[in-house]
Amino acid sequence: MQEQINEHLKKPSTWKRIVFIMLFAVIVGLVRVVLWGIILLQIAYTLLTGNSNKNILDLGKKLAAYLYHILLFLTFNTDDMPFPFSDWSTTETLEIPNKYKSDN
Repeated sequence: MQEQINEHLKKPSTWKRIVFIMLFAVIVGLVRVVLWGIILLQIAYTLLTGNSNKNILDLGKKLAAYLYHILLFLTFNTDDMPFPFSDWSTTETLEIPNKYKSDN
């Protein structure tokens, strides 16, 4: 058992993932701040015009999808790294990965 633990601790891929997890944890904090700014902008726009702004809606949707993809990576639900290590276009899909598909 101890040998297996030592073997896992020596795997470079594990340490590489830990570094990326720390990087994306910082990015999550930044994205959350930007999302709150978008929320406040949308509220102000709606109060002033009575309608929501399509551009702000689109930006909010894309950032929410990006945050979703980061959280999937952080929680080990996917091995695909989010932007900037993949195309931005992959963040526009909100599909749940089938890595550990349940039989419910």
